[in-house]
Amino acid sequence: MDLQLLGPVEATREGARIALAGTKMHTVLAALLLARGRVVPDTRLSLLLWGGEPPATMSAQLHTYVSRLRKLLEPEVTLERRSPGYVIRTGDSRLDIVEFERLDRLGRQALQERRYDEAGTLLRDALELWQGPMLVNVTEHLAQEEVPQWEEGRAATLENRIEADLALGRHQEIVAELTRLVAEFPLRERMRAQLMTALYRCGRQADAFHVFHEGRSVLAEELGVEPGNALKAAHAALLRATLDLAPPGAEPGSAAARSGRPAGTAPAAAPPISAPASISAPAPAPAAAPAPPFMLPPDTVAFTGRGRELAALRRLLTAAEPRRCLITGMAGIGKTALAVHAAHAARADFPDGQLHADLAGPDGAPKDPRAVLVRFLRALGQEPPESAVHDLEELVRLYRTRTAGRRILVLLDNAADSAGLTPLLPAGPHCATLVTGHVHLAAATGPHTLALGPMNREESLDLLTKAVGTARTTAEPVAAEGLVDVCAGLPLALRIAGARLASRPHWSVARLAQRLVDERTRLDELSFGELDAAGALAGWLRRTDTETRELLARLSVLGGRPFSTASAATVLGLPLRRAEDLVESLADGSFLEPVRSPGRLGAMAGDSFRFHPLVLLHVQSLPVERPVRSVAQVAS
Repeated sequence: MDLQLLGPVEATREGARIALAGTKMHTVLAALLLARGRVVPDTRLSLLLWGGEPPATMSAQLHTYVSRLRKLLEPEVTLERRSPGYVIRTGDSRLDIVEFERLDRLGRQALQERRYDEAGTLLRDALELWQGPMLVNVTEHLAQEEVPQWEEGRAATLENRIEADLALGRHQEIVAELTRLVAEFPLRERMRAQLMTALYRCGRQADAFHVFHEGRSVLAEELGVEPGNALKAAHAALLRATLDLAPPGAEPGSAAARSGRPAGTAPAAAPPISAPASISAPAPAPAAAPAPPFMLPPDTVAFTGRGRELAALRRLLTAAEPRRCLITGMAGIGKTALAVHAAHAARADFPDGQLHADLAGPDGAPKDPRAVLVRFLRALGQEPPESAVHDLEELVRLYRTRTAGRRILVLLDNAADSAGLTPLLPAGPHCATLVTGHVHLAAATGPHTLALGPMNREESLDLLTKAVGTARTTAEPVAAEGLVDVCAGLPLALRIAGARLASRPHWSVARLAQRLVDERTRLDELSFGELDAAGALAGWLRRTDTETRELLARLSVLGGRPFSTASAATVLGLPLRRAEDLVESLADGSFLEPVRSPGRLGAMAGDSFRFHPLVLLHVQSLPVERPVRSVAQVAS
């Protein structure tokens, strides 16, 4: 039987795939296989299956999953109950992660001994075991814990295989692959040094210099650090014109190319595997004190508006007490732009550095706080020991020790929950923290919450004017105001409209305003390059649960006018108190805007809510599983 984890979790018998039903069964199998014959306690299986909210029938469900796996995998694979959990015995079955580690170990040994042909073959065979992104059909809890370390191992194997190819003189064959890999892994300095080597050998010296300077910029922007020894050594060798391992005239595959030395010369001592073999390194210089990290994204060009909010953030960041603030609001409302602008303005108040992390991955899933802490520690000049990389408590201890007594600003973007946020909060009294997110996280950020609403008409016109120029908006003031109105004060929509007009100087403002009049196509029109209002709203809602999306779709029949909780209760067919709780939770998640009646402070049925017009357009396209009452029925 073949058992696969390097890709989708699968089991095959004599080439035929065994049908494993559902994410939970795949998760149980993967967790047991990753334990390598050790007992996996019920508590850990529960955590990997359900996170911190196991069902009351947890034990029974675990037993069911294991029983189903037994029926499918026996007799080749056995699953046993060993208190306090379960263990798997794979017998003679082939497990791809075991084979990957074996081939990788042999390949690294061959590389260290300069057996480059053999090393390349072994490492290439190891990489071919990967059948796509790892563990794609397990729960997010298991994937977040296991995937990063395995992806790191795969990248290291890639680097070693490329090192063997370079030693064999295959630089022309791997330039395109290396270019793609450096784009995929921009912070891997060894890989970048290998691309510099390959480009230099191909006679592209200027491109090699460009790769180095690009890497230095990326490291400064992402981590606030200078290049490490490997990249510096490659640059120094490039300046000395010695960035060349295979001697001139050595044919790929020849003995001289395989050995990395001219024919007839004695072999040199094998280089350590941790250093790129393609780099002639200068003597190390004395270590200098690391510069304070500056990891903030670039500030928004010609930032405008939000004067009241910026003043509030300025007061908070210069206060004597521990300073934490949560900035909330809907997608596209400008939370990150505001936080970044405020952080740049306060740079002088935090001379020991400014840290930044986006807490959401490309798919919107929360990032593992351990990975973020490792980045922060490295930016602060401390390489965490290998034993601590996967130990959250130890990483938190190192991080808070490192930040204690320092004046550091930490900007945490796209926070989704307190569990992923709390470990990243510095404990020092001189530190400040800005957090952006769609939901309220008062337990983690304290009493300071800044809820961003749409920009007013004056601010919106100013933003549009800065994007397209004063001449065009003053020439068509009515059209400019109409354009601002359909964007409904959403900075993302206004930036898209401005970008479209700026790229089409032959368009009138009225032309774009007219195209945005039709509500059926408005969201489609609000897209330009990587800026996409519909995509931003869809991604925002995808990160919520199904119940929230259905609630919004059902409430959308109330239209764009303010509605009371009593109207919501009628539409949803729920008691008033339950409807009020649901509507308030939607407002807490920035899906609805609260509308306070003048003179009424918190009356239970007096507060009203409404949809942002662009959110309403998107929500009205969502499917609804249960029928809702019509607006006429609500009114009656």
